[in-house]
Order: sequence, then C-alpha cells, then structure tokens
Amino acid sequence: MEIAMTRWLFPAAFATCLLLVRQSSAEDPAKSVHKMLDDQVAAWNKGDLKGFMQGYWESPELTFYSGRDVRKGWQETYERYQARYQKDGAEMGHLTFGDLIFEPLSEKTMLVRGRWKLELKKGNLDGLFSLIVKEKPEGWRIVHDHTSAGEPEKKP
Repeated sequence: MEIAMTRWLFPAAFATCLLLVRQSSAEDPAKSVHKMLDDQVAAWNKGDLKGFMQGYWESPELTFYSGRDVRKGWQETYERYQARYQKDGAEMGHLTFGDLIFEPLSEKTMLVRGRWKLELKKGNLDGLFSLIVKEKPEGWRIVHDHTSAGEPEKKP
C-alpha cells in the first residue's frame, strides 16, 4: 500500500510543482519584461553591447524604427548600435529607462512605453520608446522597437 501510494503521490506532487512554476511565470509577465529591460540597462552600463542586444529577438524579422530610419533584423540593429555607440571610441554613456508603462496585448505579447536617457560626457540624450515584446522560447524579447530622440539639451 505504501509503495503504491508513493508511486501516485510523487507524480502528482511533481505535476503540481510544474503547474505552480508555469502559473507564477505566467501570472506577471510585466515583471519578467521589466527584468529583461533591467538586464539590458545593466549590460549597456557595463559597455556590453552584445549583452544589451540579448533583449532583442535574434531574428531577421525584428524591426527597429528611429527617426527616419527603419532597421530590419537583429544583425542590422546591432550594427546600428555598434556604429553609433562603439565605433572610433564613441562613448556608450550611462543609460536609464523611466516612466515605464506595461500594457498586455495578449497572453504572450506586451506593449511597453517609456522614456530613455543617456548621460554622456559631451551632453545628455533622451527620448521616448514604444516596444512590442513577445514571449519566445528563450524568454521575453523585443520584436519591434520605435525610439525617438528629443531635442538636444540647450547649454546655458
């Protein structure tokens, strides 16, 4: 009797644990997306552009809109960041995200809006962004990024 009960209890307990893990990750996708964005900021501030890019969907279908430019694909987006912030000793600066708003569009898709600020030695840059983030097998990833820059700060 004891062996038969153990054979039944272990699979039931294991299935319950799996269900709880799935529920906890599915319960608050905003928390998971926020962590992904925090990880991006931490990587950027360490000068780790590849680490920053881990927040993006590594696919030719990724889209990045900024100003008049449209970038298509992870590689093209990476090369844009690299040319702008790492080429010829360019400064990456200190990045922060703020005023974040997380709006679920479906169980596996979220709209994220917010502000970005980049503190550089030669002056600060800032602007707004809208992201479409989807849950992929590797985790939550940005599939579309629309970023705008504000007017340059006026020097006194």
